Amino acid sequence: MSQFTEQEFFGGAIRGVVPQGWIDSSTLREVPDHQELWLSPTTLSNLIIEINQRVPQDEALSTFATLNQQLTAAPGSGSAAPATTETVDQAAALHHLHDLCDEGDTMQVIKSPTRVDVQLASSSPTPSGVRAYRGIVSFTTPVRGGGGRIPASAEGSAAGVADAGMLGAQVDEVSNGLPQVSRLTCHFLIVRLEAQDTDLLVFFNVPHEEFDKTGDPNGLSVEEVLAEETIGALTGRLQICDWGLFV
Repeated sequence: MSQFTEQEFFGGAIRGVVPQGWIDSSTLREVPDHQELWLSPTTLSNLIIEINQRVPQDEALSTFATLNQQLTAAPGSGSAAPATTETVDQAAALHHLHDLCDEGDTMQVIKSPTRVDVQLASSSPTPSGVRAYRGIVSFTTPVRGGGGRIPASAEGSAAGVADAGMLGAQVDEVSNGLPQVSRLTCHFLIVRLEAQDTDLLVFFNVPHEEFDKTGDPNGLSVEEVLAEETIGALTGRLQICDWGLFV
């Protein structure tokens, strides 16, 4: 079982946990005001907490329609029925993740966004209109300019906070002329705050490079378990102490 440390985010407006011994990236580099970035001291993995504008329904569903993924409970999966609140939320989660992709990148859904319970308020009941979902995706991106990189297009996007050297990339040496690619697994949590018009996002990114280069599948498995347990811990222990953060 992984060990975690209680941690304040955004000046104490939010509280949660980080893996024990992880490093606050703001002590090393400038981090955008809407993000918190934590780095593993021993691997290339990172944890990002991000405050984003809530994705509107039409935009979420439009993004989903562009994906070549079929989710069991996703909007547009063989049904013309109106999208439910849950399917729109799922689409919004995929919108945020797909927004990290650049041209030529691909995203594969490993675990579809699944509803989870969160108790965000530390001293009073969590306001209504708060829903949370967790899941896992993987990103595959061509190696550009002789170096690997992770999906990150817009400046300030979650994955784009750290450069390729910080996050890492798996480079596949192929002999059949296919492009080299880099791979990364992203364990995510999205908390939709309806009244605050906000989506609170958590990304635990696991680049594969260091494990594949050394032929260490067990090490990669351990890192994936840590990612899963971290998202689980945050699901149960994330607290919003100052709702004025979203004003």
